[in-house]
Amino acid sequence: MQDKLIIQLKINRLSNIKPNFSELARQYGLDRRTVKKYYDGYSGKPKHHAKSSYLDKYIELIKNKLTIRGCTVKAVYEFLLTEVDPNIGTYSNFNKYVKAHGLKSVRSCKGHPRFETEPGMQAQVDWKEDVHIANRYGEIFTFQVFDYKLGHSRYTHFTYKLYKTRQDVFSCLIASFKATGGVPREILFDNMSSVVDRDGKRKSISNRMQAFAKDFNFKIKLCKPNHPFTKGKVEAVNKFISWMLPYEGEFETEEELINILQKVNRKVNAYICQETGVPPLLLFQKEKEYLQPLPDDNIIESYLIHDRQTTVRKDSMVTYKKCKYSVPADFIGKPVRLLVSGNRLHIYFSTDIIAQHELSQKRLNYQEDHYKQLLSRSISCKEDLSEFAKANLRQMDDFL
Repeated sequence: MQDKLIIQLKINRLSNIKPNFSELARQYGLDRRTVKKYYDGYSGKPKHHAKSSYLDKYIELIKNKLTIRGCTVKAVYEFLLTEVDPNIGTYSNFNKYVKAHGLKSVRSCKGHPRFETEPGMQAQVDWKEDVHIANRYGEIFTFQVFDYKLGHSRYTHFTYKLYKTRQDVFSCLIASFKATGGVPREILFDNMSSVVDRDGKRKSISNRMQAFAKDFNFKIKLCKPNHPFTKGKVEAVNKFISWMLPYEGEFETEEELINILQKVNRKVNAYICQETGVPPLLLFQKEKEYLQPLPDDNIIESYLIHDRQTTVRKDSMVTYKKCKYSVPADFIGKPVRLLVSGNRLHIYFSTDIIAQHELSQKRLNYQEDHYKQLLSRSISCKEDLSEFAKANLRQMDDFL
C-alpha cells in the first residue's frame, strides 16, 4: 500500500498537480501529515538496518585473498584465524558474512560410496600437482605435494617436492613411514607413471616399485580407472592444500614456504574430520600401534639419495644451509638438485651438472662468470663489465 501511495504522489508531482492530502490519508488509512511527508520525498523506514560487523575491517583482505585462483572461503578463514586475528569468530559466521557480500563461489559436489578400513590396514597416496604461489617479491614457486593418508585415522603427511619421479615417490613414502612410525599392510595408488609401466593399453607395476614394496612389506593396490572415489580419502585432503594459497605474498624463501606447508599439515591433523567426528591426530594414537615396523636402516638407505631439490631464484642463486651459491643465469626459475659430496656442493639440472662450489660460511657465494652473466642482462655497456663485476663482488664480500 505504501508503494502505491508513493507511485501516485510521483505521478501528481510529474503532472504538476497538487494532491488532496486529506483524501489520500483517508484512502490509505494514514495521517495527512504522513502523506505530505511522502509527497516531499520521504520513502519510509528502511527494511533492514545496516549493522557494522567485526569483519568489516578485513573486507579488503578477504576480497584480495579470494581473487587467488583455487582459494576457498575456508582457506581464507583459516589464514585469517591463524595469521591475522584469532578473534574473528566461527567459520559459520564468517561464511555468512562472505555470502552477504557476494564473495562465495558456487561449487558442486558429487556423492560417492564411503569405504572404511581397519587400523593399520591401508594408506592412500596422491600428488597435488603444480601448486603455484608467489612470494612477497612476486617470484612464482611451482611445486608438488605428496599426500600420504592413513585410511582409518585419516592422519596425513605432506611432503614438498619439485618433481614426481620414482625416486621422489620412494623418498616421500619413506618420509611418511618415518613420520607415522610404521608401514601399513597395503597402499592405494592411482595409476601414476612412477608406479605403473605401460605397454600400449597394458599396464603393470614397475619392477623397482615391486621390489620397494617387498622390502617394506606392503601390498600395492591400484585405483580402478575412472573411479576416483576409491581413493576419496586422500582426494578429500588435497583440498586442504588450498589453505596455502592465502599465504601468497606473505613469505620470502623456499624454506619459509616449506614451513607453511608443515603448518597447514599440522592443522589438518588437528581439525575435526567430518566422517569420524574427531581429529585425525586422536585416532592416530590408536592406529599407529597397528602399523608394521620399518625395515633395517641398510634397506632404507639403499632407496635414498641424499640430495635436495630447490628452484633457482632471480638473483641466479640457490640456498643451502642458509648460504647462497650461484649458477648460470640461464637457469633462473628452473628446478635443480643439490648434492653434497665431501666439502663440495654439486648443482644439477636434470642429469647435467651446472655448477660446483666449495661449501662456505659466506652468505653469498657468486662465481665471477655467473655474476657477469647476470649483470650482462641489465647493463648495456659490456666493455667494463668484468671490472664492474669484480668491484661489486669485492663490495659484497666487505659488506657481508
